[in-house]
Amino acid sequence: MLPTETAFNVRYMSNTLESLKEMTTVVADTGDFETLSAYAPQDATTNPSLILKALQKPEYAGVLVDAIESAGESSASGDERIDLVIDHLLVGFGLKILEIVPGRVSTEVDARLSFDAEASVAKARELIALYEAAGISRERVLIKLASTWEGIQAAEVLQKEGIRCNMTLLFSLVQAAACAEVGAQLISPFVGRILDWYKANTDETYGRENDPGVASVKEIFNYYKKFGYKTEVMGASFRNSGEILELAGCDLLTISPALLEELQGMNEPIERKLDADAAQSSDIERLEVSEKSFRWLLNEDAMATEKLAQGIRVFASDMNKVREIVKEKV
Repeated sequence: MLPTETAFNVRYMSNTLESLKEMTTVVADTGDFETLSAYAPQDATTNPSLILKALQKPEYAGVLVDAIESAGESSASGDERIDLVIDHLLVGFGLKILEIVPGRVSTEVDARLSFDAEASVAKARELIALYEAAGISRERVLIKLASTWEGIQAAEVLQKEGIRCNMTLLFSLVQAAACAEVGAQLISPFVGRILDWYKANTDETYGRENDPGVASVKEIFNYYKKFGYKTEVMGASFRNSGEILELAGCDLLTISPALLEELQGMNEPIERKLDADAAQSSDIERLEVSEKSFRWLLNEDAMATEKLAQGIRVFASDMNKVREIVKEKV
């Protein structure tokens, strides 16, 4: 094998995290912007659960105070005012993150809107308007939407307006195919939550080589590259570093600070596991996606159906907790 071929397939650098960055864009999965600079990620993602966790730390109290002050000139009252403060809060965290990362931040639409395409579009426009009012171009923001049929239809509208979407709570190929068909900027298939489901519902023992979450992302990556979709694939929700290393070569991987630290402390050489050129030889068949086929195929996938519903409930619950924190301060 030629030296150049060896260098392409295996990277040896100062640590495993730096090696991974040679093959994959590394994204920090956190609302804790104080930790970001240590790992030098390109992008960062947030969600209601991460924002709730950050708000419980005293060092982030000022972000909430700023959000209340930013919403102070509005004539809104009651729930409308709380919603406005929360919008400023989400964008406030995003702005702090964008001071550190050179790329993009993902900000999530309230999960309670997951089955309302029109309301999701309206909320996304409001969030983008706040970023733009703060001097941030929409190219640096990804609006996160649940990968329900309605969320995907909202993404189609938003993408045409130049509002880029990160489709989250994605657990199946049909969800991924539908997102690609509408031109979503990016999808976030949830590796660890898929593994959680299989551990709870089967008697199998899972390791790096047979992890069902890893297999799902590989299938989606190969599907996208074979059929020429431009939608980016960003593996998410990792339970261990082994899952991450099995997806080296994926477009992006969003990784928690704990796992970033672990990777930074490792010096294991990385082999490229995913490759766009190799995906061309995949024998995967193209899905014809319509609302009927989407709902049917999703329904037939017990894991994807259950994890999507659970994820929406958890994010909605955590956003309600954020609302209570905001309500006390307002």
